[in-house]
Amino acid sequence: MPSIVRVAVDLALNREFDYLVPDALRDAVQPGVRVAVPFGAREVAGWVTSVLKSSERTDLKSVARVTGERPYLSAPLLALARWIADYYCAPLENALRTMLPATVRSKGEAFREERVIEPLPKSWPRADDWDALRRRSPKQAAALERLRGAEPLSARELLAAGVSDAVLRALAARGWVRIGKRNLRRDPLFGQTLLRTEPLKLNPQQTVALDEVRAAIDADAARVLLLFGVTGSGKTEVYLQAIAHTLAAGRDAIVLVPEIALTPQTIERFRGRFGDTVAVLHSHLGDGERHDEWHRLLNGQAHIAIGARSALFAPVRRLGLIVVDEEHEPSYKQNESPRYHARDVAVMRGHFEHCPVLLGSATPALESWWNAQKGKYRLLRMPQRVDDKRMPTMRVVDMRREAEQTGRMSIFSRDLLEAMQRRLIQTEQTMLFLNRRGYATHMLCPDCGYVAQCDQCSVALVYHREAGELRCHICGAVRRAPERCPECQAPTVKFTGIGTQRIEAAVRRLLPKARVARMDADTTRGRDAHRRILNEFRSGAVDILVGTQMIAKGLDFPNVTLIGVMNADSALHLPDFRAGERTFQLLTQVAGRAGRGALPGEVIVQTCSPFHPAVQAARRMDYEGFCDQEAAMREELGYPPHGRAVCIGFRGMDEARVRAAAEAFAAALQPGLAASVQVAPPGPAPLARAKGLYRYQMLLRAPLARSMTKPLNALLNTFRWPRGVSMAVDVDAMDLM
Repeated sequence: MPSIVRVAVDLALNREFDYLVPDALRDAVQPGVRVAVPFGAREVAGWVTSVLKSSERTDLKSVARVTGERPYLSAPLLALARWIADYYCAPLENALRTMLPATVRSKGEAFREERVIEPLPKSWPRADDWDALRRRSPKQAAALERLRGAEPLSARELLAAGVSDAVLRALAARGWVRIGKRNLRRDPLFGQTLLRTEPLKLNPQQTVALDEVRAAIDADAARVLLLFGVTGSGKTEVYLQAIAHTLAAGRDAIVLVPEIALTPQTIERFRGRFGDTVAVLHSHLGDGERHDEWHRLLNGQAHIAIGARSALFAPVRRLGLIVVDEEHEPSYKQNESPRYHARDVAVMRGHFEHCPVLLGSATPALESWWNAQKGKYRLLRMPQRVDDKRMPTMRVVDMRREAEQTGRMSIFSRDLLEAMQRRLIQTEQTMLFLNRRGYATHMLCPDCGYVAQCDQCSVALVYHREAGELRCHICGAVRRAPERCPECQAPTVKFTGIGTQRIEAAVRRLLPKARVARMDADTTRGRDAHRRILNEFRSGAVDILVGTQMIAKGLDFPNVTLIGVMNADSALHLPDFRAGERTFQLLTQVAGRAGRGALPGEVIVQTCSPFHPAVQAARRMDYEGFCDQEAAMREELGYPPHGRAVCIGFRGMDEARVRAAAEAFAAALQPGLAASVQVAPPGPAPLARAKGLYRYQMLLRAPLARSMTKPLNALLNTFRWPRGVSMAVDVDAMDLM
């Protein structure tokens, strides 16, 4: 039994403390359990991280009490938390906190109870008495009929079916039912009808991939497999059958998807195949739903966890497979401490749990592709669509030439508008993609040149016409859109640039008979808004769907035959070494939404940079050619995958203090860095001010992450920060901060 334990207190101190274990708590205190401990003059919460034989301290205090009924963090998860904290230069307690939903940390095992009605059929009326009961008490008879042959039902279900509380009490008084209580399960899918599905027959390339995954599962060892399959090649069916094999072996699975917009469709597919053994974990759930779904996994009532980034830490009992769908997606990277990448942490969880990790994508991240080429990952190819469906044809329209011919820059090229009109006549569906919400990107005065800027951020305000507002998409600030220029009072203010609202309005004006819907962050704020919009589109109630990147990947609509990509080069010229890769991936992924049914698909890409290598490679669907060219360019500069990048950001209200702190930190860090580390000294970040805070950054590059993270961790524990300045370390940075 433990007598001394090490505890990570929930205070972000980046230290662990030793405590004695009182005799009365020795059976309850073990690694992974949550405890309350004295800390100075107060009592704080923490996690037991390890059991010690002895301690260097002789003045140890004792654990006050155990606040959790059992360990919530297994030994592999504790080991993973330590790895996250070390690799991503974050406090251990931040890593531990990330693994447990806030509602689980605060409520523990506290479940909401509900009334349950248990039928007692042995005491029910005899067969020849039923007619009399129906005449005398028809409501009671109807309630008994509903309960006939049933397991105990919740009173909530019966009340929803029209059985009154008075009837339930009358049935209990007669001894025909027993009214009890049980834990209420708050089911995210309550009331939804899911159709059961059976495994599909696989084509040869799917069969080969599945056999490889099954062999990795049976080997009970940590292996990483990269499933490189074109859009529509049937990757999801491989996932489903691989998970079925995992469950048959008595093990559990985790499935990650990058966007909450993808979660409803993924849940439908997995629940349709595996039923109630699937648990859902993502940020759009209510606290009660997330609490109950998490505990279903912990208790072994569910064996498949599906969700976005945080589902990676699901408390499954015996992990047998992790699937990371669309593994290239930047949304797998967390933007607050610890700034982990779920794909890479999934690989490490597979290492600690001794289970395979299956990464899937039509456009794998360059780092994953490089690992597969070097033999670190096993590469599985699925180069054709299922049922020999053709890949969509892609046309690139040069909007500069279009403007020369028409005399103005239009929202829609003639080719795209004509193609949309044809689809309406043929009762086929269209998706229009623009990764920018709002109506117009700028409010401009042509007389004096005034541009409406956010007072707190170094960005222009975006015009939202429906509300008549200018909004900042960084800090959320809102102001009324003026009718006159605030500087010169001219009445000729213009709203320039295009967003999804403007695209939607233009479609409604040009194609008045079309049924149009928009899917972006503004239209999906309500609960189940993602599901509602996608269901309307799937059912054919919508002809044209306008959206941002949430419609660009993973979705499967057989009647979509046209994709229009608006302003395809909007991200090409950002100050980011991944700009070309992201543009290529986005174009390829959004193109993959077309032609997934019996009809062929077409993609029209509107751009002012038609000859950019990323655009041309996407037009040819030439992933490997693009990777070869991109990797060669990055090798010259030492960028991933040929090296690692660490971005260090500094924030504060006083720019001079932020700059001084950044320069002092850089000077203190420099002596500990190896000669192989390239340092870009501190300077203003690309987004120089956000939410009222001035932002500086420095960039480190080196062949190995350890040569940067080791000195960083050492300095973070000793550096004295000036008041009013904060710092963030982003290891394996996905973009500049």
